[in-house]
Amino acid sequence: MLTGMVGIGLVSGLTATGPGPVPVLGAVAAVAVYWLVMRRVARRSTPEIARAGAGREVLLGGGIGLGFILVSALLITAFGGYSFSWAGDGFMSVVWTAVVVQIGAAVTEELLFRGLALQALEQLWGSRAALVITSLFFGVAHLGTPGANAWSAVAIALEAGVLLGAAFLWRRNIWFVVGLHFAWNLTQQLLGIPVSGHAPEGLFTVDTHGSALLTGGSFGLEASIMPVLMGVAIAAPMLVLARRNGGIRTRRHTSR
Repeated sequence: MLTGMVGIGLVSGLTATGPGPVPVLGAVAAVAVYWLVMRRVARRSTPEIARAGAGREVLLGGGIGLGFILVSALLITAFGGYSFSWAGDGFMSVVWTAVVVQIGAAVTEELLFRGLALQALEQLWGSRAALVITSLFFGVAHLGTPGANAWSAVAIALEAGVLLGAAFLWRRNIWFVVGLHFAWNLTQQLLGIPVSGHAPEGLFTVDTHGSALLTGGSFGLEASIMPVLMGVAIAAPMLVLARRNGGIRTRRHTSR
């Protein structure tokens, strides 16, 4: 876990904000690092990043992520929290930049948190403990972003850490959670909503009205109560399905 985190962390740090297709190339390099660490250091196969069925998993996860953000934004708008206006900037350049950046972010973060951390902790203490620990750490990791506070960290832990962790335990496939994470971030950015406190260029601009508990304030939609409730509601059946198909694993017992 530590070896992989150092390797993928270095790749992400060098490529995440690079020009043009650099973040995508960084994502490819991160997958290669993950594969090498799992095969050479952990000495295990990597069915979670298998190419067979990867496209289907990305699309399925992407559909859930897209619906999750659109419904959350619609509910906040219906309660008077958001109003949108067309930004008027170049459509293709905005979309291209957003897609490239969010591919890099989704791939590297999921390899780190669900690929490495969750699976390593799962071997030590079981799926439930691994899900709790990685969710808490995912929330804490976002404390350094603009507009973050204790509530935003709790919100990220519940709606993102739990949901993405449950998604992995259900499907046991990195591409599924990558698709969910990518569509989630991309939709927010194109709508003009800050993504975890960051406000990159989108197709729309959004004005917020009323309570930060509804709108998420300067941190963005992810600190709103709406996606927190929705994320937990979506994660619950995923965990039920994971348990039914054997995706919830108990602590590994070792003998002397």
